[in-house]
Order: sequence, then structure tokens, then C-alpha cells
Amino acid sequence: MFSKNKKYILDGGSGQTLLEMGLIPEGRLWSATALINKSLHKMIVNMHLDFINAGSDLIVTSNFSVRKRRLLEYNKLDFFEQATNDSALLANKAKSISGKNILIAGSLPTQEIVYFSKRVTDDKEIFNGFSATANILNPNVDLFYLDVLSSINEIKIACEAIKDLQKPILIGVHLNKKGFLPSGETIEDLLPISNDYNCCGIITACVSPEIVNLVMPKLINQNLPFGFKVNAFKNIPENKALDSDSYLNGYPTERYGSRADEFTPDVFEKFVTSASKQGASFLGGCCEIKPRHISSLKNLF
Repeated sequence: MFSKNKKYILDGGSGQTLLEMGLIPEGRLWSATALINKSLHKMIVNMHLDFINAGSDLIVTSNFSVRKRRLLEYNKLDFFEQATNDSALLANKAKSISGKNILIAGSLPTQEIVYFSKRVTDDKEIFNGFSATANILNPNVDLFYLDVLSSINEIKIACEAIKDLQKPILIGVHLNKKGFLPSGETIEDLLPISNDYNCCGIITACVSPEIVNLVMPKLINQNLPFGFKVNAFKNIPENKALDSDSYLNGYPTERYGSRADEFTPDVFEKFVTSASKQGASFLGGCCEIKPRHISSLKNLF
């Protein structure tokens, strides 16, 4: 599906972009608020369009916060299927309006705590969670994106849960400042899984530019196309998970800080240029990376 010799511009952080556009989230439902409330669907379409018009070749559905455990906190579990399905339909609506032949990746968000290795869910529940989300998205996406997964175990379960759908799998693996998965495993530990399933690439997911540079040599020495969705957070503490306490209503930037003022589109462009010269094929952003950052890449390739 993808070639190591080509460059693919991805989108940025849909949730943070929606907040910048004026979304007022209900607690930690964040971007799920806009999917549950149909009056906000136009905002989601416009968010995707902004990334597409900025140059994204691939966009990710906006259902990262549509996780059953999160919905249960707000007595919104009944919205799981509708919100997940609408995330794919709205991405397709934006694609249709744009008239551009982009790819849509269905987000399969972590079933555990974001950025964290602590187990809160058993393997069966993880499997069922990935399976349920994938089956809803499947008719309206081109591939699946394992969205910010933090252990080899969860990545393997996700691949098992969706293998029968026979769609390509783009692995989005989160790494800490030492270049390890939060579970303590390594990029090398990931490679056997990528060979056993229909994996089309590896993305370092929601990590700093410094982490991308740190693990670049390991990514170069494997066969799949690779790249990144970088964030512009100041710091993600390895022992302080966003979901781990009563931190219910603040935004992620209040916990992790923001480097947005220094990580400007020009700085982003220079980072992407350097990484692409080293072999990165997937070039995109996550939290705090907006359409203006993606637009800076338009004339690079």
C-alpha cells in the first residue's frame, strides 16, 4: 500500500484543532463531544477539510476519545456505535467535498491508559474493544491506524482482533524519552508482529521530535515504511498518566504543557525535511500540530 521511497503527508491533532476552532468539550470527552452532538458535526468536517486543503494525503478518523471506558465515565456508552460510525462518515464527507483522492485511516485508539503501561483492562476486553471499533469503521475506511498504543501485547491483540477484516494496518506506537515503549519493550520487539500481520507501516505516535530522532536508526533498519505523528507537548511524565487520577476537566496541555509557540510551522518544516532525508515516509503530527503546520510541507515533495 505504501512505499519506503515515497513521502506521505499525514494530518495533525484533530482534538486540539477542534479545541482551537471553538469546541467546548464535556469534561474529558474532548473530541468525542463533537461526535456525540450532531450539531457539531460540521466542525469536524471543516477540521478534516482544513488538513486536506493543507496537503494531507491521509487523514485519521476523529474517534480517539470514543472509548467505552471513557464514555462510561459520562454515562454516554449508548453513543459508542453512533459516534464511531459518524467519525468515518464525516471524514468521508470531507474527502468528498475536497474532491481529492486521499486515504482515510480508521482510528483504533488504545484500550488502556494513554501513554501509560499500567494494565486496567484484561486481554479479552482489549480484543473486544478493538474488534467492535474496527467492525463499525470498516465499511468506510481504507486502512486501520493503531492509535497511540503503548505495549507489544496490546499491539498484538489489536492485530489479532482485526486481521479477518483484511485491511492494511498502520501501527502507531508510543515511545518514551528513552525510545522504549511505556511497557519497557523496544522497536525491535515490535518487528516480529509487523511481519506476522498485514502491516503497511510503523509510526511513532504522539511523541516529541527528539524521540523520533532517537529511534530513527532502528526504524531505518527494518523493511516497512515508517514515520511519525509528532506532538508539541513540553513533557509527558512516564509516571503520571492523563487518565490516572481525578484530573477530569482540564485539557492535555494543562497537564503536559505546550511548545506550540516555539514549535512553529517553520520549525516543523525543518524537522520534517531532516527526517524525510533520513528515510521517513509518513510525515505528520498529533497533539498541538495544526493545519498551518501541515501546510508548511506543501512544497517540500
